[in-house]
Amino acid sequence: MDVISIARPVTGPASRFLSGAGLLLRGIGLYVRSPKLMLLGIVPALISGVLYLAAFAALVWFVDDLAALVTPFADDWSTVLRNLSRVVAGLAILGVGGLLGVVTFTAVTLVIGDPFYEAISERVENRLGGTPGAVDVPFWSSLRRSLADSLRLMALSALVGIPLFVAGFIPLVGQTVVPVVGAAIGGWFLAVELVGAPFYRRGMRLPERRALLKADRPTALGFGVAVFVCFLIPLGAILVMPAAVAGATLLTRRSLGQSTKEG
Repeated sequence: MDVISIARPVTGPASRFLSGAGLLLRGIGLYVRSPKLMLLGIVPALISGVLYLAAFAALVWFVDDLAALVTPFADDWSTVLRNLSRVVAGLAILGVGGLLGVVTFTAVTLVIGDPFYEAISERVENRLGGTPGAVDVPFWSSLRRSLADSLRLMALSALVGIPLFVAGFIPLVGQTVVPVVGAAIGGWFLAVELVGAPFYRRGMRLPERRALLKADRPTALGFGVAVFVCFLIPLGAILVMPAAVAGATLLTRRSLGQSTKEG
């Protein structure tokens, strides 16, 4: 199967980006019309949310100490320049911490809630006509694959976070360009991570889903960035995560050229 030809784009990049963001809205619509799915999906996200809120609160609490730790060169500077450099460092630390938190939140929540989100994704597929080429994946095998892929994506996001952290020290660029780049990179990682369940259901692994999403990158980015922005809103990750799983199912079907209409 030529995965690239299946997902070859037919419209402009801007339109496809907006279309990808629209998949999240459709996922929200599918999700809120199913109260049972809402209750099913919020449990693992709530558990992860509490853990990550506590971790980020700790980061904020110690950010001054961390900023001083990474800027020893400023110890002998004037008070104004030293404080300014550490404010910039603190913002960079919080920014990269937020980026890594958003990406790893998804990976950790998908591992915790694997059976919950698998059920949501499968019910969405059933509404859209079922899963063509479905294979039987044992629970423990699916969990191991999900954990391995999540760890790999988390490692990649950490590697990307290091240069972004360094770039955060650049005046103006660090506070304007870097957040936009971070959202794009974080959105891409989220899209790749969230489509895991529907691809596993078809017997397809990380390299195949990555190739399919790359074939129509604007659509995948539109979906991923929309999810990323929602996750930055307080409690947004907890509330949006199950709908993002539903939207990722739609993204998978679109990437494979399968129907995304109910009926």
